[in-house]
Amino acid sequence: MNHFDYRGGILCAEDVPLPEIARAVGTPFYCYSTATLERHYRVFEAAMPPGTLVAYAVKANGNLSVIKTLAKLGAGADIVSVGELQRVMAGGVPPSKIVFSGVGKKRAEIAAALDAGIFQFNVESEPELDVINEIALAKGQRAAVALRINPDVDARTHAKISTGKAENKFGIGWSRAQAAYAYAAKLPGLDVAGVAVHIGSQITELEPFRQTFSKVADLVRILRAAGHKISRVDLGGGLGVPYKTGMAPPDPSSYGELVRAAVDGLDVQLTVEPGRLITANAGVLIAEVIYVKQGDEKAFVILDAGMNDLIRPAMYEAWHDIVPVRQPAQGVQRRVYDVVGPVCESADLFARDRELPALSAGDLVAILSTGAYGAVQASGYNARPLAPEILVRGRQFAVTRPRESVEETIARERWPEWLA
Repeated sequence: MNHFDYRGGILCAEDVPLPEIARAVGTPFYCYSTATLERHYRVFEAAMPPGTLVAYAVKANGNLSVIKTLAKLGAGADIVSVGELQRVMAGGVPPSKIVFSGVGKKRAEIAAALDAGIFQFNVESEPELDVINEIALAKGQRAAVALRINPDVDARTHAKISTGKAENKFGIGWSRAQAAYAYAAKLPGLDVAGVAVHIGSQITELEPFRQTFSKVADLVRILRAAGHKISRVDLGGGLGVPYKTGMAPPDPSSYGELVRAAVDGLDVQLTVEPGRLITANAGVLIAEVIYVKQGDEKAFVILDAGMNDLIRPAMYEAWHDIVPVRQPAQGVQRRVYDVVGPVCESADLFARDRELPALSAGDLVAILSTGAYGAVQASGYNARPLAPEILVRGRQFAVTRPRESVEETIARERWPEWLA
């Protein structure tokens, strides 16, 4: 569910007509709905067992206002860098609710997280155990860790967002799990508290989760039998969202039932890490049609948004529904277009052979479900300034990240002395 719908023939974000925002900030821009963010978080939290730490996966959308909106609801945070650590703390997430994941934590990042007093590190290799142990001992601390285990389960999702197969870089191999825990238990700077797992993103069926959670529960029992005091389980995230009209991924209640069954009787502090599920359908990217171009074989709608603003279609062949901001009249002519941007790459394509109402230069369109992995993956390619981000609440809207000017991007750079 989201809060973007037509009112009086105009697409609105909650109670704000999107053309009103376009007039104020120009295009392209990202727009997020507070009501959608809040609803998605509450529905997901309610589906989890009582006491679950819902650690929002900040990599999905690191906008400070999004983080603060979720923090006010009680969300924790799953982070993968010291930059995200600083962001979530600035956004009001208590360190006691922060989980530090990621395969390449640097020493300075580990030290900063220890100084902050985070909930736990999700450790992805034996060398990382050694480094955390060394830094914790130097600080006179014991670092709470969960070992992220790679269960070798196919998440049945896109290869670039699958993280739980043996061929992936993530986690400690299943065959080495027990040995890794035995090794970690000998390191005096570590409190080996839990088991962690995450098998991928945009997972649209429950069976991969069922296989994974069953293996995790079995591992907890094996480790406890070997004398390890396992008190925490982190099941990661990955539940998919409906990007395309008609898609029906499992809902949070069905996922929650599976989670409850998996941890039943384990008596553990549970952590889950939703990201996309919270933010994807809470955001849209608004763009203006620059030209409609007729080629020899195809018609092209050329937008002022490009792959630098939204890279998911180019990187993941991702589908996003695209709709005109002005509601088309009943029976309006429809045409088949390739919807593209102005970037000098053939990969700068939002939709191929997409049937849409006939469009003209100056029309506004909304690329839907772009609240996750949209603005956060944007770049300044082709010297294109980053698009602004807007947060709507009821009839109000606020610019939460302004559009940079080209002059501002140039001012960040420096001449070397020999070119002065």
